[in-house]
Amino acid sequence: MSTDIHDYIVQTSSTEWSPLLEDGVDCTGISWMPLRFDKEGKRPLTFLLKFEPGSKYPCHNHPEGEEILVLEGGCEIEGTTFKQGDYLYTPANFKHAVKSIQGCTLFLMVPKEVQIL
Repeated sequence: MSTDIHDYIVQTSSTEWSPLLEDGVDCTGISWMPLRFDKEGKRPLTFLLKFEPGSKYPCHNHPEGEEILVLEGGCEIEGTTFKQGDYLYTPANFKHAVKSIQGCTLFLMVPKEVQIL
């Protein structure tokens, strides 16, 4: 493991957003930016998601839970409205969908790949 702090910094202000692309899932209007990548699992563990107004992500399961912090805007998860500064921890096998009427940017920590339902 490197002890050089520069190996672990992501300059989000100079990193481009990429469209979220998942096989068989409509991710229209959702972009992402990986922050921490698991080389063994070949997937990001920590990332940002940006929802354009009116976009949504379908119902899915979190086999090992998830953590969400709303950085900007707002979204709805399981009928509850979240706004800037709100935090949600979901335990293992928590199922939900996400939609954003106004648009939002979320910080997520997802230890294991989600399962679309």
